[in-house]
Amino acid sequence: MLAFLSWYLAVSFLGLLTFPLTYRLFPGLADRGYSLSRALGLLLWGYIFWLLASLGIVPNNLGGLILALLILAALSGWSFWATIADHRSSYVACHTSNVTCHSPALNVAEGSLVTHHSSFITWLKSNLRLIFTTEALFLLSFAFLAAIRAANPEIVGTEKPMELAFINAILRSPSFPPSDPWLSGYAISYYYFGYVMTAMLARLTGVLGSVAFNLMLALLFALSAVGAYGLLYNLLAERFTFHVSRITHHASRSTSHVTGNAPLGLPLLGPLFLLLVSNLEGFLEVLHQRGIFWPSDPQLATRNFWTWLGIKDLSLPPAQPLSWIPDRYLWWWRASRVLQDYDLAGVWHEIIDEFPFFSYLLGDLHPHVLAMPFGLLAVAAALNLFLGGWRGETKFFGLRLPSRTGVLAARTVSISRSGFLVTAIILGGLAFLNTWDILAYTALVLGAYVLTRVAECGWSWQRLEDFFALGLPLGVLALLLYLPFYVSFSSQAGGILPNLVYPTRGAYLWVMFGALLLPIFALLFYFWRGERRPANWILGLGLALGLGFFLWLFSWAMGWYAELRLPDFAASFLQSQGAISAQGFFASATHKRFTYIGGLLTLLALIASAIAFLSKAEGGRMKDEEKDSPLSSFIPHPSSFILLLTLLGALLVLAPEFVYLRDQFGWRMNTIFKFYYQAWSLWSLAAAFSAALMLTKLRRLWNGLYSIGLVLLLSVALTYPTLSLLTKTNDFHPAFGWTLDGAAHLDRDYPADAEAIRWLQTAPDGIIIEAVGDSYSPEGHGRISTYTGLPTVIGWLGHEAQWRGTYEGLEPRKNDIELLYQTNSWEEAHTILERYNVRYVIVGMLERSTYRVNELKFQRHLPTVFQSGEVIVYEVP
Repeated sequence: MLAFLSWYLAVSFLGLLTFPLTYRLFPGLADRGYSLSRALGLLLWGYIFWLLASLGIVPNNLGGLILALLILAALSGWSFWATIADHRSSYVACHTSNVTCHSPALNVAEGSLVTHHSSFITWLKSNLRLIFTTEALFLLSFAFLAAIRAANPEIVGTEKPMELAFINAILRSPSFPPSDPWLSGYAISYYYFGYVMTAMLARLTGVLGSVAFNLMLALLFALSAVGAYGLLYNLLAERFTFHVSRITHHASRSTSHVTGNAPLGLPLLGPLFLLLVSNLEGFLEVLHQRGIFWPSDPQLATRNFWTWLGIKDLSLPPAQPLSWIPDRYLWWWRASRVLQDYDLAGVWHEIIDEFPFFSYLLGDLHPHVLAMPFGLLAVAAALNLFLGGWRGETKFFGLRLPSRTGVLAARTVSISRSGFLVTAIILGGLAFLNTWDILAYTALVLGAYVLTRVAECGWSWQRLEDFFALGLPLGVLALLLYLPFYVSFSSQAGGILPNLVYPTRGAYLWVMFGALLLPIFALLFYFWRGERRPANWILGLGLALGLGFFLWLFSWAMGWYAELRLPDFAASFLQSQGAISAQGFFASATHKRFTYIGGLLTLLALIASAIAFLSKAEGGRMKDEEKDSPLSSFIPHPSSFILLLTLLGALLVLAPEFVYLRDQFGWRMNTIFKFYYQAWSLWSLAAAFSAALMLTKLRRLWNGLYSIGLVLLLSVALTYPTLSLLTKTNDFHPAFGWTLDGAAHLDRDYPADAEAIRWLQTAPDGIIIEAVGDSYSPEGHGRISTYTGLPTVIGWLGHEAQWRGTYEGLEPRKNDIELLYQTNSWEEAHTILERYNVRYVIVGMLERSTYRVNELKFQRHLPTVFQSGEVIVYEVP
């Protein structure tokens, strides 16, 4: 409880400290970034500390953390005083010109500090209900997931050991880049920014890494909850709020909002759809367990709904006796494996299709989870830009597309310098948190910018120039700001490969995303038939079909190129698919794509609809009180932003239908995993806005029918979280008591190892040697390095090969460790110890079960510095 309270107070203080900065940086948002202040504060604090530590300016200790926090406080203080200065200038301009002063804050007597920051104070007083709602949501969300983690806190299985090893390694590293805990002598080669933030909070609050692991999961859930709430509130506020003032001074704008009758309940749909709503597999589990749609006649059991659906385990007969509660072992895991990929020869390939609730239930502190609240921060940056919050002019030296000479020329971009800088920090931070996210969220920011230009100037080919005019310098700056990370980073990614034989069935797509797609399609239908909103359907359908056809041709062109350049590989691939010739393979693959075309048609319908409506998107002048302002401008309709989210999410899901990123897995598993996860974040916001808008717009019978349909949909989509929580937490009756310490199980399962780990956590730093095993080893290989943060010579080989893109240099380490433990020769052993600069040799039950340990050489030549039961730690002088 003390650890929970310390994190809650620390992060809340960080949010309050940062709010003056967010108030100035997000003038286009009705909540002025209040709901995002914690996330932005954590990102900026982490960036400042990481950069200073990476440059060797500060050490990786508590003093460095506090210095970085003081720098953040100075930035926030400067923002507060700059806001006051802008207000004072606006006051003078208002009373010395013919511009009407529409803000009550500017029509009071000048001369006191209260007067000059009255816009800030006025906002706080006018938005107390919003502030209290946001704070209550954060606390409840944080406590909710902390309770879930306390009911099953063990850091065991899946990717959890890797993630804890990173946290503890960062806590033990004296400088940055931090040491790789599973490859001594090397720095971490992974997007590790989220683990830096976790370690920072752990050090600041004085909790162990194994406690910080679970608290960080709860914190991410809470930050995502208030982030989604704030985004939906800001979108709905464009319909329910009115502007008090929008005063322009030089190139900056200061915008104040009063909530008026802005809704505070409807934005709760944001965190509901993002974090709790799940795919429909959980509901199917209930139907299957009850035997619904499963024929009682055994002769018909091979042909029924479940065998047609073809989801693993669900295609098997239900267990007896039938019930309403799924009880198959690890039944909740299947929800993350809905898609079923079979090649032309019928060989199955595993596909990961996680969604947020599954991730938090599983409890992996993986980069896609760590990046979630900061992805929402990028959405907020795009929304702020979309709503005109960063009006201004910044010049870049870039290529003008229509230029006859094609030379570099000065290019003015309609965005303020502060907006440009903070967007680069956010997007660059996303690349450091989860590199896969950078393309999607950069596209969102650029798309929002293009829509603002469309609202001002209309559609033309110059919008393409606008896209690159902002995108190129933004990408360069985002890269430069995090350059120390890229210097030591290597990746397994090796280009793109064509997807020729794995089309996604429409059934799988709808089981995965149906809870989000239904509200989105309902809104699109309402735009079409209810509002009869202008749309260019010919353009939308033409571009959607053209895109699908282009991607199909592109994938086959890549396959044809591979056949020409790599004939042996192509022949082997054709043989594995059961194809005699390339022509036969083409015919079979094309037939399969058209057989399972439902998923593609769904995506093309979304893309066509979004493009059709966006092509007729119009801007409206700012509010009536601003018409006299000489610098008034156009802003696009808020629903255009939702259409942008819908379009981008559809493109993310469409891409793996034809191409996927090349990695060591060799198929599209990781691409589906990452792209679908990003699409869920975008589509969940669009679905939440759609539901909120329809509930407020529909009247009488239609409102009642829609409400009933929405309740039924949510009941189906919330089946999975309701039942899986009970299963995962043993009905909230933890077998060994409530705790947030993910290492507490060690005292129960491996007491001697637990004692050794506690000793090594306080021992001087040094490289260790322990038994080497496969990744996800059930025996717990790499346990000592994981829980202490001390680097071992080699840990999980498969993971190291993924991070570095090669097994080169890894196998010899594994062989050396085996030789070290088994050799009778002290000279051989001593050579290995010197080669890797080893300080501690671990000999425990795991080492004895993995190798034929010859311990006599250690006993004769190395002092024993710790012993508990069967575990002995030898120290190399």
